[in-house]
Amino acid sequence: MVFSVTLFGYAHSQGNEQDYAKFFHTSSKHASIACSSCHHRNDNSARPSFPGHKDCTGCHLTQFTTPNIPMCSICHQDVNGADPPRKAFPDRFKESFNVRFDHAQHMTGSSKPKSGCIACHTSSLRRGAALSIPTGMEAHSGCYTCHTPGAQANGRDLASCGVCHAAKTYARTSTDSPAYRVAFSHAQHTTRQRLNCSDCHNYTAGLPQRRQVSSTRAQEHFPTGNSCASCHNGRRSFGGDLDFKACRRCHTGSSFRIGT
Repeated sequence: MVFSVTLFGYAHSQGNEQDYAKFFHTSSKHASIACSSCHHRNDNSARPSFPGHKDCTGCHLTQFTTPNIPMCSICHQDVNGADPPRKAFPDRFKESFNVRFDHAQHMTGSSKPKSGCIACHTSSLRRGAALSIPTGMEAHSGCYTCHTPGAQANGRDLASCGVCHAAKTYARTSTDSPAYRVAFSHAQHTTRQRLNCSDCHNYTAGLPQRRQVSSTRAQEHFPTGNSCASCHNGRRSFGGDLDFKACRRCHTGSSFRIGT
């Protein structure tokens, strides 16, 4: 997830240690403590909440008791009264929070969702599965199905932000692959054709996130390896009973051109 908002700033790798008008996850002090020291999950709300005063005063008591230090304005709309109104937790940040996800780890044992891949990949598939990759703040809703408050596995905390996030550059899995630009319907290839996700996709442990799950070669018409032609082998495709000889039955994107 990549965020951007004026509430939280981003200066450089360590942040401005003396700028108490902004909060930096990347400052050396903040980076040295666990996420759970400030972020406490009381429920499965997709939107986190601001830390309480006790989470801050442990390190910033001097700033809390010094007049004219603008730290309070990070969380509060104003600083008047005994309980000034709080700002809404932001949707986007200027800081970048890398997301770590291992498909292989989530496809074995108790870590595997009962419904399999579709437990996470459930969004509209009109342009391809890439658009079903959970992103943004609402991605928490899906993850929190298993990563509930206080959840553990073999003594390891599964509920803290740091299980999935790190305060460093994040690059979302690309949705620009040619495979996403053909008129392919997952709905037509699952229940109707009695196919499972694993019939076309394989996952490999240890690979970078973008390469963990393999895809069929949608633009390759020759039945070598795992491609569309593995099933569309000439009896039904490219001249079969469903008129697959018409290229535009599958190739509908504006980027597709028929050569002469």
